Amino acid sequence: MRLALLADIHANLRALEACLDHARGAGADRFVFLGDYVGYGPEPEEVVARVMDEASRGAIAVAGNHDQAVAELRETMTSDAEIAMAWTRGQLGPAARDFLACLPMRFEDDTRLYVHASPQTYPAWIYVNDGPAAKRALEASRAQTVYCGHTHIAALHGITATGQLVSFQPVPSVPIPLPRHRRWLSVIGAVGQSRDGNPAASYALLDTDRSEITHHRVPYDVEGTALAILRAGLPASLANRLRKGR
Repeated sequence: MRLALLADIHANLRALEACLDHARGAGADRFVFLGDYVGYGPEPEEVVARVMDEASRGAIAVAGNHDQAVAELRETMTSDAEIAMAWTRGQLGPAARDFLACLPMRFEDDTRLYVHASPQTYPAWIYVNDGPAAKRALEASRAQTVYCGHTHIAALHGITATGQLVSFQPVPSVPIPLPRHRRWLSVIGAVGQSRDGNPAASYALLDTDRSEITHHRVPYDVEGTALAILRAGLPASLANRLRKGR
């Protein structure tokens, strides 16, 4: 089975559609959404509706911190993120709000665990942005493989049978074997707001039969989304961030 893993869409419909189309062309059998469907971007209602549609057809979806913040009146975000969240709340209809409120924090699928940030539950929303953090995250779970987002930068970490940590920086379109005698944590790059200097959307395709993962970069209409951010009256810095991919 080929599973398309998508994280951090952040209300960017153009990027989402580009990744969905690419994944289908690559033979994806099922979609897995790893949270943060809203925030920052100009199309929260449209993106949530798209994810809801895929979920109705068997896709897996878990909650992210921005999705959880929709129902909260107080959040600890950057000022631009708080402005975007206040605007987002006014754009979402009842169905979208209910969908986000009912999303699970984690989903176990065979030997795989899907979360937005980390299997650790305290403190909340931990960034798995280096090897030690990945090791702590793996130690907090019994799953053989863990898949998450949150950092907006793709990475892969593994623990050998002797407890040694190995880390990789995925190269786009190059399959990486995931030997089953090791445990793995894969951080999926962001669909809707890249932060690695490349504005293209990012997602990963997991081949469970071959036990390998391939990260993909997908071009989309970045300028179209940036202009939509400005037309919505959202901070210009959010549009500039899309253009720079940081």
